[in-house]
Amino acid sequence: MMRSPLALAAVFLLQALCAFFFVSDILSSIFAFAPAPVSWEMREYLQIFASLGLIAGLVLGGMALRRAMIERNSAREGLRRASSAFGVLLQEKFLEWGLTPAERDVALFAVKGLSTQDIALLRATSEGTVKAQTNAIYRKAGVSGRSQLLSVFIEDLMRDDTELARIQTAFQSEAMSGSAP
Repeated sequence: MMRSPLALAAVFLLQALCAFFFVSDILSSIFAFAPAPVSWEMREYLQIFASLGLIAGLVLGGMALRRAMIERNSAREGLRRASSAFGVLLQEKFLEWGLTPAERDVALFAVKGLSTQDIALLRATSEGTVKAQTNAIYRKAGVSGRSQLLSVFIEDLMRDDTELARIQTAFQSEAMSGSAP
């Protein structure tokens, strides 16, 4: 209902007018400013209209907030699913390439963009060991460097969703049977 920017602007304008009415009424009482005389019936109608306008703005604002929260949660869920699918894809490729557990760790850190020095620090090993492991990973994956390694995963993620679902189901089945890492 509140998807149109024009509708949101109209609600905002209505609330601003209603708030202006109440604030000007209070300020005129405080500073003894005498506005043009208005019959008490008309004054009551104006107050009722302004109150209803503020309530309508509150309800519509609540609806807009609810919609925004639903969309935010949907985006978070989509991101969680994509992250999960990427994790599944990583594990599938690591198994396919026959990486050792140490090579899997190094490959994961490399895909995340960590430097050789950072990987060595995290794994409490020498940079030479990490370089040897990354070379073994590149050889087993059939790539010549880190950017090509990452492109393997990007290309696979760009495949259609049915293939990705198949990969995820296969990995989950392996995990349940105990043959996954």
